[in-house]
Amino acid sequence: MSEADVTDFLASLRERGLAASSAARTLVAVRGFHRFLALEGEVAADPAGNVPPPTPPSRLPKAIPVEAVERLLAAASVGDTPESLRDRALLEVLYGVGARISEAVGLDVDDIETGGPDEVGVVRLLGKGTKERIVPVGRFAVDAVDAYLVRGRPALAQRGVGGPALFLNQRGRRLSRQSAWSVVQRAADRAGLTERVSPHTLRHSFATHLLDGGADVRVVQELLGHASVTATQIYTLVSPRRLREVYAGAHPRAR
Repeated sequence: MSEADVTDFLASLRERGLAASSAARTLVAVRGFHRFLALEGEVAADPAGNVPPPTPPSRLPKAIPVEAVERLLAAASVGDTPESLRDRALLEVLYGVGARISEAVGLDVDDIETGGPDEVGVVRLLGKGTKERIVPVGRFAVDAVDAYLVRGRPALAQRGVGGPALFLNQRGRRLSRQSAWSVVQRAADRAGLTERVSPHTLRHSFATHLLDGGADVRVVQELLGHASVTATQIYTLVSPRRLREVYAGAHPRAR
């Protein structure tokens, strides 16, 4: 068997509809088999050793439309209980600053500065590798956090030992990642969203909506806390639907 044979074999797998990831795993098996044959002296070399695996297609990050985000946020604040005030504040922070779920539940009360009525607040996030970044936070999130701090958090804090955590659970302790996931999923169910929504969906939506609004990719990189702009550039990929919308609205001969 030659290297060309292995390449043709992979091509035939792809032509039959096998996913790139599955074809890549098959290549690993082929390499392992020929490595064994080489060790046993049955073949002189591994013909698959220099064959590159198929490149998986670039996937657009999952984001939901602005209208769906608004429905989600509204569904998080049913009633005026301490828990509903917390849930609305949590979701506003996740979407308003693009925080990772671990960053959001790791916030302490002193990590957010709400600013004045005409000022943009800021929040201090501790990201991967304990790397700290300061991110602006808009009035919707600021107002939700203020309402929670005044009317929600004190009641929750009385049930526990207190502490600096911003988001508390029903026992007055720091909200866990799992509980924060449940908050998002309950809100998505109440909002009637058919999309699968997770805390990371709000982070993706934060980045996507910023770029759609004209933000520079390097600014979004800083806001997301990506070490390299390469990690952020996937958000610049444009979906076919978006291409059609822009073409239909901008080209004089589109209609």
